Amino acid sequence: MNAPRHEHRAKSSAQDRDRIRLACAFWDGLKSLGVAPSAVLHRANMPAALYSGESMATTAQYFAIWRAVRELVGDPTVGWKFVNGLESSQFHPTLLAALHARTFRDSIERLARYKRLCCSQEFHLIPAADGEVRVEVAFPLLAGEPVPELLTDSAFALVMELGRRGTKTPLRARRVELIRPAEPGNSFEDYFGCPVLYGAARDGLILPACDLELPYLTHNEELLHMLSSQFEHQLESEAQKPGILAQVRWVLKRLLAGSRPDLVMVARELGMSDRTLQRRITDAGSTFRRLLSETRHELARQYLGDESNEIVEAAFLVGFEDPNSFYRAFRSWEGTTPAEWRAARRNTSASSLQPIVKVS
Repeated sequence: MNAPRHEHRAKSSAQDRDRIRLACAFWDGLKSLGVAPSAVLHRANMPAALYSGESMATTAQYFAIWRAVRELVGDPTVGWKFVNGLESSQFHPTLLAALHARTFRDSIERLARYKRLCCSQEFHLIPAADGEVRVEVAFPLLAGEPVPELLTDSAFALVMELGRRGTKTPLRARRVELIRPAEPGNSFEDYFGCPVLYGAARDGLILPACDLELPYLTHNEELLHMLSSQFEHQLESEAQKPGILAQVRWVLKRLLAGSRPDLVMVARELGMSDRTLQRRITDAGSTFRRLLSETRHELARQYLGDESNEIVEAAFLVGFEDPNSFYRAFRSWEGTTPAEWRAARRNTSASSLQPIVKVS
């Protein structure tokens, strides 16, 4: 049984954003580690437009880029070194808001809230036992796919860097838990300042809960208010955008006239992979075939309702080259033929215009 529509709608805020602009700081960070952007894109089989900023990456492409970096470099420490080498001046504005927060906890919470404006990455702050808190990272658009190891490392390192730079103290994690097996020469213990547990059930960065209450010496209330106001406005605007099903219907209406749009065509129009679009439609409780049929049905009623449109023309406008196929589809929708539907509608309209005779 399908879940209620409002439950599917609640998922849409994270799922309606699958575009990641790879900023200059990202590529500069790789260059500083001796990684050529052109080599990464070639290895990942990605277009050069991702480097120039002319195009935005999907989450799947973002994963492929990080995997390519790992294959090219062979250094398991690149993930945390990448973040450690970034200057605060290179931070994205959402990270600046986290850096100028009031406390370490406030910083992580702002990171979790505003990161969604850049990509589908989510940070989860989970209370744990023994005075600990756990940080986990998720990419809901690719929930069934393993997160690249370097991307996990860079996310955990980002939390540590924000805490260390904000408090001006060499904070140490309680421990790091990683799904992967141990690898020689990774030096995670040195960077995070704690034991690392390999072969864990989930990736996680475990912090002392008391550290989260440490104040930030980088706190700037005026700048924080300015940035937060802007981001909250963006989040509100994002929340008001139509969900994925409405977006697909809108694209289908544009593409239908004289053509048979498929999943690949619609995904391209929405700037995402067909695999991602298929997953998001499924998560929203529908199928592409159903959306296509519903959109055709809606448009068919609209075009047939206009008496100036011939039935053959209406068939063409909803993507049927063969009128007979349109007749069969329309009968499955309405239980009657287009001509009979139009005649019944005409009779109904005429009846509604008849004067009502009041008998005294």
